[in-house]
Amino acid sequence: MAKAKESGQDLIEIAASAQPPVAKIADFQKFRYEENKKERASKKGASAGELKELWLSPRIADHDLKVRLARTEEFLKNGHKVKLTVKFKGREMAHQDIGYKVLQEALTLLGEKVAVEKDPKMEGRKLSMIVGKGKGGHNAETKNEQVST
Repeated sequence: MAKAKESGQDLIEIAASAQPPVAKIADFQKFRYEENKKERASKKGASAGELKELWLSPRIADHDLKVRLARTEEFLKNGHKVKLTVKFKGREMAHQDIGYKVLQEALTLLGEKVAVEKDPKMEGRKLSMIVGKGKGGHNAETKNEQVST
């Protein structure tokens, strides 16, 4: 404490639980700034695993589906996972099998670029499936056979 007062700086406790406790002499404001800077830098790379959602319709046209799947590939390339959701409106609920066919076609078009992370599942009026990059997870080809219910 005396050395810190002599130099006009602060005594900062680094590891209180260590035996003996670790401390250093430095400017506290500068120390706090450096710690916050390190924390912000570590948070920067942490957002890479977001979940993106794309909505589809059971009556989606082929070209529209291809455009959505191109966007899906873009998200996957950036390291995100993608939730493909087929939304049913009104009487479309009577034909949920068409929604499963749309997701199966999407998997076929994406091919080995994707791996199914969560199988298609009805949640209210929505049929959802989560896909990730082709490495690891389930193989997209084996899931195509299971989706065709």
